[in-house]
Amino acid sequence: MVSKRKIEVPLPKSKFLRVKCKNCGNEQIVFSHASTVVKCFVCEEVLAEPTGGRARVYGKVVGELGV
Repeated sequence: MVSKRKIEVPLPKSKFLRVKCKNCGNEQIVFSHASTVVKCFVCEEVLAEPTGGRARVYGKVVGELGV
């Protein structure tokens, strides 16, 4: 008889984040593991920069998408 074992698939640790700019208040969607510098569309302020893993986010994280 074959044992029925549940095979678990790991969930990704990366997410899309809704980030609010400190300067102008514009909200923008940023990937949590961004590999390039992400700037605000309105005022050109840096919202996130890569660190080799998770991105360093400089704006306020308002929410997470895809949870």
